[in-house]
Amino acid sequence: MLRALRRRWDAYKYRFVPWLALNLRRKRRTLRYVPESSQDKIISDEDVFETLLKIFKALFINDFSRQAHILALLPEIRCKYIELLTVEQKQSKVNSCNHQSQHVFSPEEVLFNTLGFSITRDRSSLMSAGTGVFVTKGFVPKGTLVSMYPGTVYRKHEPIFFQSLGNPFIFRCIDGILIDGNDKGLSRSVYRSCSRRDQLGPFQMSDESWLTSALQNPLAVGQYVNNCSHGPMCM
Repeated sequence: MLRALRRRWDAYKYRFVPWLALNLRRKRRTLRYVPESSQDKIISDEDVFETLLKIFKALFINDFSRQAHILALLPEIRCKYIELLTVEQKQSKVNSCNHQSQHVFSPEEVLFNTLGFSITRDRSSLMSAGTGVFVTKGFVPKGTLVSMYPGTVYRKHEPIFFQSLGNPFIFRCIDGILIDGNDKGLSRSVYRSCSRRDQLGPFQMSDESWLTSALQNPLAVGQYVNNCSHGPMCM
């Protein structure tokens, strides 16, 4: 039992903010040193932006019926979506001729149709690893953006002590920024509170669907991607 507790602590302590603060100077070798942040990028910013724009545009078109009334309140921004409006109008004409309603794909289907693969959360094949992320359909080429890490962003001076207790989902960026990707407990409440605080009327500034099982953004599963294993390939 003590060995099991020790293993859990060894896996968790790097996400426990007080432990990090006390051991930062003592164990500098555990911190990866990169002279410039640009040297730490596996995928260029341009490729990331292009991929996200592609999938978000496809999700927007797929869910256009729910977005049209929002755009009606923003005539200046509406002009930027002429191409999307044209696509929607053409689809509406085809549907009216065939007397059929427009087929709306699930976010996972949109991801597959757009990027050639789909992913989902499921029980990990790693022992005691909890939930992992799996590619359920298609193929992921090397160097492809496959997920995002959703959560509350904390800058260096912002308190996160109570949120970090027993929380394995706190991700530390190379610049010291912390992202709390926990979708349960206090972390969930903090994120929802911030999201609704920043909401402007009907306009949501952030996505809350990653807190539920019905994701609107199929890429918002990065917090469940397990660390690399030295054993067989698994997630």
